[in-house]
Amino acid sequence: MEPNKMARREFIGGLAALQAAAALEADTSNGMIYRKLGSTGERVSAIGLGGYHIGVPKEEQESVRIIRSAVDRGITFLDNSWDYHEGASEIRMGKALKDGYRQRIFLMTKYNGRTREAAARQIDESLKRLQVDVIDLIQFHENIRMEDPDRYFATGGAHEAVMAAKKAGKVRYIGFTGHKDPAVHLRMLDVASQHAFHFDACQMPLNVLDYHFRSFAHEVVPRLVKEGTAVLGMKPLAFGNVLKAGVATPIECLHYALNLPTSVVINGCDSMERLEQALEAVRTFKPLNSTQLAALVTKTKRAALTGEFEPFKTTAVFDGTAQHPEWLG
Repeated sequence: MEPNKMARREFIGGLAALQAAAALEADTSNGMIYRKLGSTGERVSAIGLGGYHIGVPKEEQESVRIIRSAVDRGITFLDNSWDYHEGASEIRMGKALKDGYRQRIFLMTKYNGRTREAAARQIDESLKRLQVDVIDLIQFHENIRMEDPDRYFATGGAHEAVMAAKKAGKVRYIGFTGHKDPAVHLRMLDVASQHAFHFDACQMPLNVLDYHFRSFAHEVVPRLVKEGTAVLGMKPLAFGNVLKAGVATPIECLHYALNLPTSVVINGCDSMERLEQALEAVRTFKPLNSTQLAALVTKTKRAALTGEFEPFKTTAVFDGTAQHPEWLG
């Protein structure tokens, strides 16, 4: 057997084993799947609501409607970030979380500051916008440079701000995100280990194209599972680019991401139609067998190999901290 085919078969087999283990730790209620959030002891919905897209609708009330409808239908994991739409996404989510909705969800947001001062300021601004006393999961945003882990853990770096916020009861769990290269994520995990620190969660692109190109699924996910760090998948449709490539349907994309040992798959929903699509994907999801998974990744291979349809990996278009270095502090 050719080496690449053997590697693919071994990986598919390994994913099947990981997913089988994850399935044993999941439960379903009213059509929604709930999974363990790594080793935190928390349970969250297998589909999460992406924060960037919450800032897309022209009318603020439509964003509130989408958020509350998602929660009413069983979604408990809400994603956001300090920089989305210059804070508008957090402001809209804060308004949606009134009237008892805050108590029903697990709230995550992100910050960009690399210094203690910048990170602390952004965390406090997020708390104010979201109108909450505590953020369930705070994440270091855009771990996309090899030096980012060093800046995070440096004396006077963001880690000091996060630990101070946790001690003050402002945040509960700590994670990091990134969309560029699995090597940078692995380095963050290595540097964290050198500092005797364990991240609760880690967010990355997980989609049918990622399987073939700079693959977070191949290189990062197995380590996260082994270390008990929650796997947070994002860009399950590669920001819509899978559809432009014409190699998979939205439901196939979401089923692929759900089939990985993800705690949650964060999906952007800027309309009620997109929300219904995400809910349908959960409702119809069944673990893929090795034959089904192989067929799906085979038909996406050609489109994936150059990285053209994952521009967040190959261009600076998605690098907010590169376009706004002042955010870093």
